[in-house]
Amino acid sequence: MEREVLLDAGAVSRCRRRVHLEHDPDMRSTPLAPPDPAGEQRMADAAAHRLEIRRRLMAATGPDAEWAVVPRDLPAGDRVLATEQALAAEVPFIWGALLPVDREGHRRGGVELLVRGEHGYLPVLVVRHRITDRGSGASTTGPTDLQPRNARPDEGRRVRSQPRDQLRLAHLYRMLQALGAAEPGRALGGVIGLDADVVLWHDLTAPTWPGGRTALAEYESRFTDRLAIAQAAASGGQALAEPSRILECRRCPWWPTCEAELTSVRDVSLVVRGEDAVELRRAGVSTVDKLAAMDPAEEAPVVWTAGTFADAVWLARAWLAELTMVRKVDQVEVPRADVEVDVDMESFGDAGAYLWGCLLTGADIGLEPGYHAFVTWDPLPTTDEARSFAEFWAWLSDVRARTEAAGLSFRAYCYNAMAENRWLFGSVERFGDHPGVPYRAEIQSFVDSEEWVDLFRSVSDQFLCSQGKGLKVVAPVAGFGWRDPEAGGEASMRWYRDAVGMDGEVPDADQRERLLRYNEDDVLATRALRVWMTDRAMTEVPFAGDL
Repeated sequence: MEREVLLDAGAVSRCRRRVHLEHDPDMRSTPLAPPDPAGEQRMADAAAHRLEIRRRLMAATGPDAEWAVVPRDLPAGDRVLATEQALAAEVPFIWGALLPVDREGHRRGGVELLVRGEHGYLPVLVVRHRITDRGSGASTTGPTDLQPRNARPDEGRRVRSQPRDQLRLAHLYRMLQALGAAEPGRALGGVIGLDADVVLWHDLTAPTWPGGRTALAEYESRFTDRLAIAQAAASGGQALAEPSRILECRRCPWWPTCEAELTSVRDVSLVVRGEDAVELRRAGVSTVDKLAAMDPAEEAPVVWTAGTFADAVWLARAWLAELTMVRKVDQVEVPRADVEVDVDMESFGDAGAYLWGCLLTGADIGLEPGYHAFVTWDPLPTTDEARSFAEFWAWLSDVRARTEAAGLSFRAYCYNAMAENRWLFGSVERFGDHPGVPYRAEIQSFVDSEEWVDLFRSVSDQFLCSQGKGLKVVAPVAGFGWRDPEAGGEASMRWYRDAVGMDGEVPDADQRERLLRYNEDDVLATRALRVWMTDRAMTEVPFAGDL
């Protein structure tokens, strides 16, 4: 007998196989991966953020504004009843709404805020991520202005790509339509982000998606697909989604289940991900073994989208040989210099970058060699971040100037420049008026120069990595080990909370030292990797073509 299927907004952004597993009655007793402490903390932070935004909005609308607050800790049925009563009474602002189930549309869900328009309601999300970037064209109102009729094109902001926000707004819009409570003719929704400095308004019927699609059209396509998957799973029908390894797997509670199944059949997605893995299966190359047996010199049996087909074959062979890394090149090269600086930045989510760690090595230029940390221990977000960033940039500029004056060569290294570049430019954008913060052109000139070397790119260009290319994976191949057994980005988030007393506790000096030691090890790791690539990689890592 088919079970009732109701999907929340998150289903349209989730892996298709996960949707199947969540609705398959035979999977109810399957053990899931334990909750991720960092993920649980992010949820707690988001809840605190929502409460603070509610306080600000209620204060801004004044004592005469009519609000209905639906407590989140009420039983679901009571929350729905309270929401229905507020909707019927046309309360201007409804906080914490849990909408009645749309059984015909198979939808369920709630929203942080519903705002009454002239004849219906508009959904407003409150999220803990950034929703705009520097640019122009975003449709915004002031941080406490909840009326989209006041929205104007913002000359200082552009919309940051956050597809889930728009898809969730589309889901809520359809639910309000089913209730007859949506503002007619206005497929709009608002978002208040981490900075809470504007309300961003999305027109869900605007052609803002690839190919000129609208958010509503994208949502409908995805929802139809996920609903079919869920209904097939719930009724015991043939599965419409099979497991395949993707980036989402890293944090999915169902990964142990999928990993066991994929490993048992040696699925090709264990080494080739995304659409390439899907197309290989369709072409009959379903396992790592079949891929490894192919000729890397031949043309791919499918249209290839990521890397090269030859790399995929060699990676499959490395996986079968249980090799973490193999060489793609005859000669490993990495740019070196007389004076070298390794750089590693530590951030706390979207809130900011609190630490810039640097390791100075090489020729004597009159500055103390070794590890240097430029840090703020004021809880993020804080303007003191501008001070620490300015000190970091002044020090780095001094190293570069002294090196040039001595007639020596200079290079700075990081591992995956996307992270460091994000906060180099982001710091300039947010703190451009602070003394010592450089102009954007100065940052651009540096990151575009040969002095700024991304070791992640050097590794990607010259090695195939069967277990991933993260620094924590490849640096141990070079013989480097972190002093802290828990070293990792997620763990550092917990340490940071304690270090700054973010939860109202006394700041923990031991955790500050732990973070500095962790950051120092990161820059030591990039140096160890670089030295290894220069001196020993050729003899210690087999050539892919020899597998």
